[in-house]
Amino acid sequence: MGAVAETPWNRRIAVRVTKDAERQIRSGHPWVFDGALREPVEGRAGDLAVVFDHDRRFLAIGLFDPRSPIRVRVLHHGKPCTIDEKWLSETIATALEVRRPLLDRGDTNAFRLVHGENDGLGGLVVDVYDNSAVVKIYSEAWTRWLPYIVDAVVAVGVALPGGISRVVLRQARTVADNHRDGEVLYGPEPEGPVEFTENGLRFRTDLQRGHKTGHFLDQRDNRQMIRELSDGRRVLDVFACTGGFSVHAAAGGATGVTSVDISGPALSLASDNMALNAEYTGDSTHRTVVGDAFDVLEDFAEQGRRFDLVVLDPPAFAQRKNQVGRAIRAYERLAALGSRIVEPGGLLFQSSCSSRITEADLIEAVHTGLQRSGRDATEVRRTAQPVDHPVGFEQGRYLKAVLLRVS
Repeated sequence: MGAVAETPWNRRIAVRVTKDAERQIRSGHPWVFDGALREPVEGRAGDLAVVFDHDRRFLAIGLFDPRSPIRVRVLHHGKPCTIDEKWLSETIATALEVRRPLLDRGDTNAFRLVHGENDGLGGLVVDVYDNSAVVKIYSEAWTRWLPYIVDAVVAVGVALPGGISRVVLRQARTVADNHRDGEVLYGPEPEGPVEFTENGLRFRTDLQRGHKTGHFLDQRDNRQMIRELSDGRRVLDVFACTGGFSVHAAAGGATGVTSVDISGPALSLASDNMALNAEYTGDSTHRTVVGDAFDVLEDFAEQGRRFDLVVLDPPAFAQRKNQVGRAIRAYERLAALGSRIVEPGGLLFQSSCSSRITEADLIEAVHTGLQRSGRDATEVRRTAQPVDHPVGFEQGRYLKAVLLRVS
């Protein structure tokens, strides 16, 4: 008989953890940190780590990552379970069904298919743009699993109107030494930006070189909300990137939209996206401003510029715990600057995509900023993540936003 081909699930290592880690795992937490291991463990990235409790009973199974502080990313806990390509395919198929309410609407074909730990696949993200999928890995542990991820995504794509004809790899860091960021793992190379629809509007994005996976899919519902509030208003979109909020505002009937971002190429694509939707946005003027958001807001205030609706959608200000204080001060300053240029009775929308910033932190920061600028405001709405970004554990609750009417 020939040798059995090695697969990632052929290799298993035993892991014992502290009692505190046992409690965390039983409560559903998907991470085992290096400090929680009771003794050193030798293994390769992507090996299956079987976690035992202090009585040597099965506790969980996950992916081992010897070079990450998150030493084990839990895939399953409770009773023993077989983790293999069948399990992977079934887990991704289950994730697709969670998104079914969004897909059944028929006006959107770009969505997050796999949302990492929140779908039971820690460190793995899969975003779909029409018939293209982008796999983004945040752990070296997934590198050896990439062929099986591709197979599972393509198989699940049969249930989508256009199927999946291309899979692109994006790396959060250089975690896969034998792969390159933007590599096409399956299907043809893109000939340029790919097109997709969101809330019935058309967009193009660069899957291989764009920020994250190409588009901030998590703000879809908030963009639709802004669209519904924009009729007859002058709208300012700060940190506009490729124009998601800007296009929605123009399509909603904004008299004029100003898009601000530090990236000229991103704003160029925002203008292209605006042109793609000329049938909806033709009556709205569009201006782009390249520059640091804080500096531009300062300049607008000094110039006496005013807007009826200001959108502040910054990047994550707190990637690490020691950045929280600085992040909160940045949110305060943004709210102060943004509120200074809102017409009385106008609207201010401010969001945070930092998991370390709670909703309470954001709300307090925004109101502190408003007080600093001498403006009063009434909360209209608080929002969170859409259906394709489910929350499976507390750190997965990263996106929060507030809409206020400024007096």
